[in-house]
Amino acid sequence: MSQAIPTDSWVKSSHSGGDGGECVEWAPGFVRSGNVVPVRDSKVPAGPVLMVSPEAFAGLVALARDTAP
Repeated sequence: MSQAIPTDSWVKSSHSGGDGGECVEWAPGFVRSGNVVPVRDSKVPAGPVLMVSPEAFAGLVALARDTAP
């Protein structure tokens, strides 16, 4: 994906911890633009962005849901 993702496009996962630990964000608006889901560490917003398929992202969400306390 060659276009930059605007700062206001990122959404913090509801499965992210509030203690500064697991902090995951995704950019739902970009799923349509490239059939990928951008995912990043919210503690390092200028860091790398992982681009995963919608199917892989669904698997990550299911895993987080299944392992949530």
